Amino acid sequence: MACIPSLTRSLLAAAAATALAGCGRQTEAPPSVIQAEGEQITVQPTDIPDLKPVAAIVTTRDMAEARARVGGTLSSLSVVAGDRVRRGQVIGVVRDDRTGLQTRAYGAQAAAAEAEAVRARADLARIQDLYDHGVYAKARLDQAQAAAMAADGQLRAAKAQRDASAETSAQGAVLAPADGRVLRADVPAGSVVTPGQSIATVTAGPLIIRIEAPEADARGLKVGQSVTVDEVKGGRAVVAQVYPGVEAGQARADLTAPDLNPDFVGQRLTARLPVGRRQALVIPARFVTARFGIDYVRVKGAQGRFDDVPVQLAPGPATGQVEVLSGLVRGDVVVARSGR
Repeated sequence: MACIPSLTRSLLAAAAATALAGCGRQTEAPPSVIQAEGEQITVQPTDIPDLKPVAAIVTTRDMAEARARVGGTLSSLSVVAGDRVRRGQVIGVVRDDRTGLQTRAYGAQAAAAEAEAVRARADLARIQDLYDHGVYAKARLDQAQAAAMAADGQLRAAKAQRDASAETSAQGAVLAPADGRVLRADVPAGSVVTPGQSIATVTAGPLIIRIEAPEADARGLKVGQSVTVDEVKGGRAVVAQVYPGVEAGQARADLTAPDLNPDFVGQRLTARLPVGRRQALVIPARFVTARFGIDYVRVKGAQGRFDDVPVQLAPGPATGQVEVLSGLVRGDVVVARSGR
């Protein structure tokens, strides 16, 4: 008789454990309901485009480089990233003290050549007068004329050399190559630069979305085709240009979209290219309810009961639609919650 209470207690403990376990399972899966009001549909496979995500970036059609035309020291840089510039605007100055010294030296040579030309012209005038009075022979006059012409030629050469050196000094100004916004200007003042070195990068032309995709996936792209880009207004962009060259197996194309933000040139986006068609389970997004980070769809079960089933979703082929990756099968009847 002493063992009966012990057995009773064991049975009660087992029943309590079973009840607690049942309560835990009910926490993980919402309870079934007898009645559910709202629109109902039967899930059937649908033929949709097979979209492959590829990298995209907001950029401009062209990137203009403001380069140093001469070597030297960048004495000043008047722009920073984000500034707007006009074509031909001076944005920096490169100085080289040697160029100034050379210009002064060529200037001195030009002055000496000018003095020599003045002397040669004076000698020619004097000899011409003496020749006219029969004092000098014609050969002496010809010699003076040749000397005057040589002096004038040397003067022109010295002046041209001086002007060329002065122009080299003037080319120390770094000019904006186009109207646009400075995207990069990271060469600090005081740096030594070489001829042709980029001092700043300026955006030029309209804003576009540039994509790079494997050549096999980009083979079907055509100008005017619509491409899905979720981050832009309306979620759609249009192919404006397909580049014929392929680099490292990657093809490039430019897309246009409305209201691209010019303040974020270089922003990374995701474009989804159509690479074929496939069968998928697609339902309206209004049939989905999210609770605590999990998506649920109400499904009709046996005896008219409706259960909330967790599902895994992906963006659908059109606005207001979602693709069900798991949780539903063909023929399931789903219902939209009333009031949604």
